[in-house]
Amino acid sequence: MHYSIDNKIYDVEITRKKGQKYTYVRVKDSNTISVTTNRLTPNFEIERILKKSDSSIRKMIKSKEKELTFSKNFYYLGKKYDVVNTNDGNIILGSDKVFIDSRIDIDKWYRYKASTLFKDRLDYWYNQFSRSIPYPSLTIRKMKTRWGVCNIRDKKVTLNLELMKHDIDCLDYVIVHELSHLVYGDHSKNFWNVVEENYPDYKDIRKRMKKYEL
Repeated sequence: MHYSIDNKIYDVEITRKKGQKYTYVRVKDSNTISVTTNRLTPNFEIERILKKSDSSIRKMIKSKEKELTFSKNFYYLGKKYDVVNTNDGNIILGSDKVFIDSRIDIDKWYRYKASTLFKDRLDYWYNQFSRSIPYPSLTIRKMKTRWGVCNIRDKKVTLNLELMKHDIDCLDYVIVHELSHLVYGDHSKNFWNVVEENYPDYKDIRKRMKKYEL
């Protein structure tokens, strides 16, 4: 099956599952729309759902295009570097270029850098925080839909490894956001008041980060 948006034809990849209650539509890549549905859903019903979801699909396409553009380049703390391939077994940052051995696991390199930076920034904001909160443990991992997570019960903050690619003030905002959940577990007005107490410019950072919305 194919689906056309703005004069571009997308392949529709259909996954049918027994017992699947709802039909889910997502943009898989620059050429493919993925549909997960019940095994009994006929093609004409899928076509109807796609047409009904046209506006959402357009938004997903724009988001995926941003994601693919961003992932094709090398970014470190908000700066874009031109990639120079080497075979010396390292990743070396220059002023405008990064020298990368293609055999290197880049995520492992990011994780190594993040292990120190994220901990330092967490300690900084914890020590500056306006409210009395327990000191949380820190986990770093790649996440597809969240910049950060706070497990209130376990007093644990998880930060997205992808923050290594963005300006450090994005990292700082996410840390403050998650620390604020140790005061209020919801996103109530009181919660946002705590965020603003500690990071007055948080709205500007949130607006900037929406360009890279997960």
